[in-house]
Amino acid sequence: MLVLLPPSEGKTAPADGPPLHLDAMSSPALNPWREKVLDALAEVSARPDAASVLGVGPSLAAEVAGNVGLRAAATAPAARVYTGVLYAAAGLADLSGPAAARAAMSLRVVSALWGLVAPDDAIPAYRLSMGVDLPGVGPLARVWREPLAAELDSRGATELVVDCRSAAYLAAWRPAAAQEWVAVRVLRELDGKRSVVSHHAKHTRGVLARHLLTRAAPEPVDAEQLAAAAGELVGSELHDVELGPAGRGARVLSLVVR
Repeated sequence: MLVLLPPSEGKTAPADGPPLHLDAMSSPALNPWREKVLDALAEVSARPDAASVLGVGPSLAAEVAGNVGLRAAATAPAARVYTGVLYAAAGLADLSGPAAARAAMSLRVVSALWGLVAPDDAIPAYRLSMGVDLPGVGPLARVWREPLAAELDSRGATELVVDCRSAAYLAAWRPAAAQEWVAVRVLRELDGKRSVVSHHAKHTRGVLARHLLTRAAPEPVDAEQLAAAAGELVGSELHDVELGPAGRGARVLSLVVR
């Protein structure tokens, strides 16, 4: 099982910790691209128009300025740096024992700066999204497409891919159509009608991720087993679960909330 999450927009900057050490991160084959993006981000973030280039508002100027010194900034496990609704529900920083070991093997964050991040990877807080066309590097989804394929295609060929990413991060890597690939979406049911939700979707995807990591049963290996595992949340966190038919691309697992 490979659970893919997007990074959080907001991040908790570590108060202290060792400086960045790329060679200690998972997926070391991505380091040449990490170096290029990191250097380009530092250069852009020192410019007067940095916020505009990075697609953020003036209120985030301090976070953008922090990108300049990322190599020397304090780091902490990504499970603690990534915050927000999804990560609060997933509770990755609180995992221990078999659940933590499962997360280390099965969960990856797809990142505009690092490519892939494991929960224990030590990273600083940063500000960069996958939709950015970064001067000196190019559109980040395109930059990461080839290295992520080299890193993930072999796993995707043999493991169930549980895809909780947004569209911008999906553009950086798509499993082959023949693989066991399930995209997770969240619907709200109100007065018998179902509609797509955004804020609650993050929470519900986080709940599903935590459930998959902490349940005692073996990991699901196909879409039907994933739907059954999600169905264990019906009556508590979920109202219903629906698995779409097989076709080209990802199958869709709809998690219905009220």
